[in-house]
Amino acid sequence: MTARLKNESGFALILTLVVTALMVAVVVEMIHQIYVDTSLSRSFRDGQQASILAESGATGGAKLLQMGLSGRSYTALTDRWATPIRLDDEAGSLTITISEESGKINVNGLIQPNGEYEPFTLAALKRLATKLQLQADPWGAVADWIDSDDIPRSGGVETPYYRTLKPAYASRNSKLMTLTEISLIKGISSEIMGKLSPHLTIYSDQAGAPLSTININTASKEVLASLDDRIDDRMAELIMEERKLQPFQTTSELSRVRGLDTVAIGLLGKISVKGNLFRIISVAHVKDSGRTVEAVVRLSSGTSEILSWQEY
Repeated sequence: MTARLKNESGFALILTLVVTALMVAVVVEMIHQIYVDTSLSRSFRDGQQASILAESGATGGAKLLQMGLSGRSYTALTDRWATPIRLDDEAGSLTITISEESGKINVNGLIQPNGEYEPFTLAALKRLATKLQLQADPWGAVADWIDSDDIPRSGGVETPYYRTLKPAYASRNSKLMTLTEISLIKGISSEIMGKLSPHLTIYSDQAGAPLSTININTASKEVLASLDDRIDDRMAELIMEERKLQPFQTTSELSRVRGLDTVAIGLLGKISVKGNLFRIISVAHVKDSGRTVEAVVRLSSGTSEILSWQEY
């Protein structure tokens, strides 16, 4: 009898310990779930706040450009907009970086409405490819991607070629929607894309203009050297040195650079000293959450038009 009572007491003790362990496990799991839910809630809230902050930065950047450049006859890398803006407080941080797209070659301007090459843009792109030491000339394929027909031109390909790829796709037969789309075109690898992208844009400086002008105050050395056969690397560097001392306020002032008198005359109508296209990158951080808004805006008649808006 005594042994039986001892056995029952031992079993009860074991059962109590098991139940207690299960209860502890349940409580621990509940606490963990509450912690996870709370963390997710805070992360979501911080992400939303960062998103709103980044959007405000992009909108504010466009407004600053609109107000600051109103009445200005030129834009240059010495302007205040060219210096990143950083704001910090206890809620988070915001960095706004603005660059000008008007100092780049508009690749969508390669083809005229009649389907023919635009001569100045084609020549500039060919010189750019040479300056960047590209092994092949991709512009025939780019032209076929942009033009509206399915007839391959010299050095180009159309939809039948892209249908043989895996995965298969079709030529757009219209203007590029994004610059990264150019990497889909035959002959443009990721390496070539990396070389080209800093010097190209898909946007026109003036809506509806037959030719996109290039701002010589903000163009890269490679783009400057692509404007004319007579502009070599050294002359492009002289242009950059001159504009750093005093930005060009009219296109005719390009003749201030020694040796560019006749070149400046030949470039009239193809270059500018004031840009209307700007890329705004607004990066916001709230605690451990971050959001970036990248927008391209075009200034016109005191207003700003959003051409592209991405959040990531």
